[in-house]
Amino acid sequence: MPVGNLLARQSSSSTEPSPATRFNVSVILPSPRPVLCIGAIHSDTLAHAAENYRPETSTPARLTHKPGGVATNIARSLNRLATPTALLGAIGRDDAGDALTKRLAQEGLQVLTCKRPGFVTGQYIAFHNPDGSLAAASVDDTVLSTAPADLFDTLLETLDPALINGLWFVDANLPAGLLEAVVSRAPKDSLMANAVSNAKASRLKPVLSKLSCLMLNRGEALALTGAAPDTSNEDLIIQLQKLGAQRIVLTNGKADVLAFEGGRITSHPTLATKIVDVTGAGDALTAGIIASLSRGIALVDAVPFGLKAAALTLQSPGALFENISWTALTQSSGAEA
Repeated sequence: MPVGNLLARQSSSSTEPSPATRFNVSVILPSPRPVLCIGAIHSDTLAHAAENYRPETSTPARLTHKPGGVATNIARSLNRLATPTALLGAIGRDDAGDALTKRLAQEGLQVLTCKRPGFVTGQYIAFHNPDGSLAAASVDDTVLSTAPADLFDTLLETLDPALINGLWFVDANLPAGLLEAVVSRAPKDSLMANAVSNAKASRLKPVLSKLSCLMLNRGEALALTGAAPDTSNEDLIIQLQKLGAQRIVLTNGKADVLAFEGGRITSHPTLATKIVDVTGAGDALTAGIIASLSRGIALVDAVPFGLKAAALTLQSPGALFENISWTALTQSSGAEA
């Protein structure tokens, strides 16, 4: 059956007005709900090469060290987007974990960590060509990938009431058992998730019906649904809906971002921008959307804010645009915090 017979579809680039048009006068938005981000806390090493990487030889590069991990990137962006945010995850009982916790707390995040003796804090290293493309990357996330299902029970049982009743975000870096345990404690209709990677996306399958919003890219959607490689993005959304997903944001590189809510698919064009580093653009998109949803903005209107956050992040090195702000995202929309 054709997609059009199943779902109404509209394009934000044509029939739908942009956020700037919808918010053509200054709109005072409600105070944002607190957000609890649960997932990976890494120490990232990013290498930006002076020339393209070649095998079996060293390449001159500029190395930087920053906090990372999907949940961490999103929490740091949310904090800069004037959204009260807490970050919950696992670290090793080591100096790297202590340094990460201290730095994140100094940024204004509430950091809730479980220290696992005998494990090292998660580490990620990425090698970028001069054009910002990713040449290679590796991650050691054993501290989280081997975590038992009850690892976060004590932390979740002692949460501040504001967080208990806020918005929750989980990334698919959580192993299946721990993910399901976290989801079982989440507030109703307030849980969002990012599929992280093709290899980890399937972890979300048992909990799709519990999510208020699923954010993923095309490769992750194919892995999650088991669909054929030539399946259209619209049909992928239909299959995700049949698996239980209620609201969906689907990306596909530079192609339009599709959002599904209330039986309707909307199409949102990505923003043309100079690419310095592709790291973290997807996390920034997610953060921009969550920051908008926390202020009561509908998903169809939240996606363009996420796209602007992603564009700003693509223009900067690393997984986070340090100067991102809610004001920067709303300058063209007329909305105010």
